[in-house]
This record gives sequence, C-alpha cells and structure tokens, in this order.
Amino acid sequence: MSLKSQIESLLFISPRPLAVKRIAELTGAKKDEVKKELRVIKEEYNQPGKGINLQKIGLKYQMVTNPENSQIVSGFIKEELTGELTPASLETLTVIAYRGPITKMELEIIRGVNCSVILRNLMMRGLVEEIKDKKNPVEKYRISFDFMRHLGIAEINQLPDYEKLNSNEALERLLNQESEQKKTISR
Repeated sequence: MSLKSQIESLLFISPRPLAVKRIAELTGAKKDEVKKELRVIKEEYNQPGKGINLQKIGLKYQMVTNPENSQIVSGFIKEELTGELTPASLETLTVIAYRGPITKMELEIIRGVNCSVILRNLMMRGLVEEIKDKKNPVEKYRISFDFMRHLGIAEINQLPDYEKLNSNEALERLLNQESEQKKTISR
C-alpha cells in the first residue's frame, strides 16, 4: 500500500485535522515524505468539480467537502443528526456508556467492526465526547453530560446494572487478550 493511499485513508476516517507529525507516526514515514504526499493529495483533490478537498488548518490537514456543495451537505447532515439512531449507533453508545471511558480499539474489539464513522456521528450529535490525556496519546471516549441529562441521570453509575456490566471479568480478559495479540502482531 502506498504512503499516499495510507494518508488519504487516515484523513478520511479522522474526525479532526491531523498534524504531519501524527501522520508520520501512524504511517512510519518521515515528515518530509508525508509533506510531499500531502502536496500531491492537495493538488489532486483541490480541483474544480471535485467533491472532496484537502484543507490545511494551521499545521494540520483534514479532508473536507467542497464549499460549492455546502447546501446539499448541510441538508444531509441536518437529516442525519435529527434522525433516529441506527442499531449499530445504539449498540456503540451502549458500550461506551457501560464501559467508558473506552479506547476506539477496545470498542472495536467488543463490537468486532470499525467504529470510526459511528463515533464521528455520535460526537456530532453531542452524545459522545473524546477525552485526551497528555500521559496517554490514545484518545478515549465517554458519553457526554448532555446525553446523561437526556437520560435523566446525574452520574453514569445510575444506569441500570451499571456495576455488573462495567466490571465484567470475562470482557476484561477478552480485551486484555486482544490487546496483547495486537501488540505482538505490531512488533
């Protein structure tokens, strides 16, 4: 797989702009190589008639929709944000509520599928929020205060069967086992 392809994929799934340094870390490439490929991607995408553009925001990059399509995109987003949650979104939200704060990797181990788009949609709706920790570069997700308020609870432990589902030992063993396997594979 080419570096350009990897960068495009990362920018496509990322819910926020990515710094060159972060892209280099994720791809294992040098910063200069990443910058070169970003220039190529920008030249390729930022053309008249293209639906997607590469936008540079300070020192970070993000895939964005073409401003010419803002009306149709706004209509779609409004519909998506006001419509009912899909079963996959409800399942993801439930896992985050009972197991959060949770990493994307842990969430995907539990659900067995990629959760990037669902997480982005839940964050756009204000139901889930991302937690950043300076000590640990891996982002974690938890339900938002707005979502708790919507449920009518003041604290997360007021969810039904919270203690039982939050500290499920079999699930902990599975997560630890999967995490160790992924570490072994990436070495």
